[in-house]
This record gives sequence, structure tokens and C-alpha cells, in this order.
Amino acid sequence: MASGRLIFHIDVNSAFLSWEAARRVSRGESDLRLIPSAIGGDPERRTGIILAKSIPAKKMGVKTGEPIGMALRKCPELVLARPDFRLYEKNSRAFMDICREYAPVVEKYSIDECFLDMSGTSTIYPDPIATAHEIKNKIRDTLGFTVNVGIGSNKLLAKMASDFEKPDKVHTLFTHEIEEKMWKLPIRELFTVGAATADRLEAAGIKTIGDLARRELRSVQYTVGKKLGEQIHRFANGIDDSPVLQHHDEAKGYGNSTTLSQDVTDKESAHRVLLALCDSVASRMRADGATASCMSVTIRTADFRDRSHQRHFDMDTDITDEIYALSKKLLSELWDYHTPLRLIGVSLTDVSREGNEQLSIFGNEKRSKARAVDKAVDKIRGKYGSDTIVRGSSYKSELNVGKKHKAQLDEKK
Repeated sequence: MASGRLIFHIDVNSAFLSWEAARRVSRGESDLRLIPSAIGGDPERRTGIILAKSIPAKKMGVKTGEPIGMALRKCPELVLARPDFRLYEKNSRAFMDICREYAPVVEKYSIDECFLDMSGTSTIYPDPIATAHEIKNKIRDTLGFTVNVGIGSNKLLAKMASDFEKPDKVHTLFTHEIEEKMWKLPIRELFTVGAATADRLEAAGIKTIGDLARRELRSVQYTVGKKLGEQIHRFANGIDDSPVLQHHDEAKGYGNSTTLSQDVTDKESAHRVLLALCDSVASRMRADGATASCMSVTIRTADFRDRSHQRHFDMDTDITDEIYALSKKLLSELWDYHTPLRLIGVSLTDVSREGNEQLSIFGNEKRSKARAVDKAVDKIRGKYGSDTIVRGSSYKSELNVGKKHKAQLDEKK
């Protein structure tokens, strides 16, 4: 997947119930996930609807969206808890903050799910499945609730994959897996196909996603309408060009770290990892219109000992060149260049959103040129994908851009 799109979709398992359960477990109370339980309405008055349910409750026939009274008739022993949207927002921010440690771009799709654009991150994360497990396990072990991670070639496939077997699972759905994994599913399981649309499709003999994919487009449009017909026909064939859009609260700091698939024992390899991390963090800052005045580098050796150093920049910056240069200095103070490293991380703090104009007005010509190049790279990546330009492993005063894209970059400058 080094040269193509790579999207993760992360979905919290039974979010509202999981978040309430995790809070109660932290207090030493029983785990709602292990008993017939649900979130919804007013438990005392038995009014409202079921917002989320446990797996034991699901086995008793309790359904999300049904009235509480109906759920209690199915399962008289159902334990009910009130909704707490402050708790949900807190946990939503917490798990998405973890996701942002790994991905250059994270899109909050809803309170309990998000997309990660992992395209072009193969230098840092050569094994996408292992990385997905790492994210999933970090959320579980840090925050106390589980998620599913779907990995795909686009947002649709990643989302479909995350809905496969639950909970606490990682699934893939790449283009070459569509026929085997997706086409056999009932048509009702295709994203955006609601009950009424499914009824019309089934009446027309379209029972599975594969049936829809193989049906002539004109026939599908006749059944469900022109616009919807075209969309679901594309989805059934795994086609989705929509980008991952970054929407999140203002960050107080920007960081990225990676647990290395193999221990690093030489300067060149460590610098390649540092460059990829700095590039990712700097591009996120520029996207937010932010600069930072302080940087730290963290390492973890093979015997699981952590060390970190931090230092302030001479001036607030969002320039990849400057961030990378300081990261190398900090690493040289931390590391003897031969002790095996298991993790490398960078973090930028003391964030300001008023420094970009000062950079361009008062900065010298070299800084202005470096920042112009960074902006050009960001613009090309934004238009053509995160992996369009990969910075060279030997990072000098000028970007080491592949010949394929150098003309584009020169034009943008």
C-alpha cells in the first residue's frame, strides 16, 4: 500500500454503553458490558429509547432505537443507565487524540468514529495491520474501552471493514478483497442503503451487495432513482473518491511517535524516522495555522527505558527543516547511536496561532524560502494525496524531491 491510498476507520464498540461501563469499572463497580444493560431515556419513568446496548442485551432481543418499555418487556432484568453526553464528549476527544498520534489527517465522522488517512506513512508504519492493532490496543489499555479498526483502500471500504465481526477487532477490505469479503453480504449491510431502499432492491431480485455490483447501472437507477442508484452502485463496486477531511478542536500541542517494527541501531535509520515524524507533525501544524516554540524528542530503548529532552527554538516555527534540525540535535543528546531503539517520538508544544505572519514579515530570506517550499508541498499533497511527495532521507537546505514531482513543485513555488 506504499503507493496507494490507505485509510483506517475506527469505531468505538457500543460507544455510549462502553464509556459508561469504563467509568463504573474505574470506580470498582460491575461492568455493564458483561450483563444485559443499555443506555437510554429515563430509567425511573421508563421513557425514551435505547441508545446503546450490551451484547448480552442484544442476545435478549434488545434493539437500538426501540422504546425502553419494549426493551424491558423483552428483558425484564435489563439494567438501564441515563445518557451522559459530557462523558461521551470527553471520551470521544480522548480516543481521537490517540488516533492523531498516528495519522497526519484525522476526520471526526461522528462522536464515536473517525477516519485516519494513513497514505504515505509506510516509512513510519510499514505494517498497517500491526499499526491498527497498536492503535486499538492503546485505546483499550489507556482508556478502558474497545474499538474496531477497518483498513481499506478508501473511506467506504475502511468503514465496511470496521463493521465486520466485533468487538475489539481489526479487519481489512482492500480492492482485491471486495468480491470475497463484501459481495456475499446482504444488500442491507451496504453503507447508505436504508430499510426502504433495501426493500425495493430485494423486490427487484437484488439480494446481496454482489448482486447490486453486477447489475446494470440503468436497471439500479430505475429501481431506486438516478442519483441514489449511481451512488450505491459505485459503493457496491468499492468505488469511493471522497477525501479524509481534518476537523478537530484546536490542539494545545502536536506530537507523533512510532514503535519500530525492528530495533534501530544506526544514525541514518533513526534520522529517516525522525524526518518522517517531523514532516507529519509540521504539516498538521501548518494546516491548523499554528507555530510552536518548544520541541521534545523521546526515545525508548530495547530494555523499555524512556528518555526525553526538550529545547526551545530561537523563533516560533512551523518549518519542517528547522523542526527536523532541532530533533537531530536532541536525539544526539539522548542516544549513543548504537543502543537499540524501540520507539522514537517528537512533540511540539507552546503553540501559538499568531506567529505565521511574523515568520513571513520578519523572517530572513532563507526561512521565507523554506516556508514557501513547505506550503507548496502541503498544497500538492492536499490535491494529489499524502504520499505524492516523500521527503528525502538526507534532508538538506533544499527538499530532496523525486524527479517525477520536481517540476510541479518548482511551478508551485
